[in-house]
Amino acid sequence: MLSASDFFEWETTSLAMLFEGVVYVWEVLQQINPWLERLLDTPCSSDNRRQGMIQPGAFVGEDVFLAPGSVVESGAYIKGPAYVGEGSIIRHGAYLREGSIVGNHCVVGHASEVKASILLDGSAAPHFNYVGDSILGQHCNLGAGVKLSNVKHTKDEITVKYRNEYYPTGRVKLGAILGDGVALGCNSVCNPGTLIGPRTLVYPNASLRGFYPADSIIKVVIATQIEPRIPIGKQEPS
Repeated sequence: MLSASDFFEWETTSLAMLFEGVVYVWEVLQQINPWLERLLDTPCSSDNRRQGMIQPGAFVGEDVFLAPGSVVESGAYIKGPAYVGEGSIIRHGAYLREGSIVGNHCVVGHASEVKASILLDGSAAPHFNYVGDSILGQHCNLGAGVKLSNVKHTKDEITVKYRNEYYPTGRVKLGAILGDGVALGCNSVCNPGTLIGPRTLVYPNASLRGFYPADSIIKVVIATQIEPRIPIGKQEPS
């Protein structure tokens, strides 16, 4: 348990090479920088790194690889080093920082920020999202306002609790691991070191911490009360 295969069918993705040889799923994040360095050190012309479309008004750094069919819309900013896969769209107002790896047919949308993270094929962070030191499985979706927090207030090492055992990650920065097909409702927050199994659905406004099993529905139950409003002037004196 807690291996990459417990969360992703990674062998079928365009980024399968990132997962080879890792033991715990969060160790995949250590592969980001070496993989990007190998990709960008491969002798090729700048045109071969820019096979996607860059609309006027977008900023794309030198150490950025855009695969065929990708689109960077006007107003987007990709700092790099970074990779954007085939058919993926980086929308207006998106910000991709160092170590962003976006797979095929993904969406990073308006006011969404990605840093040192992996989005596997078909996943989306489309509206007002923060994705830090995290992995999104295939066909994950973040509702508007979802944040994947990656650092504790105390700046301590992040540990993962699973079945009453604590697993040290060796990382001060670790966001969320979202398995294939996970969907988070609007304004949900994953606290540092949150792991969610495949196909799990999360209601809006959830605050998540720790491990959640696959094929679950995580509900936030809020008691709503409705009382009659007394018109001004008809209230009884206190």
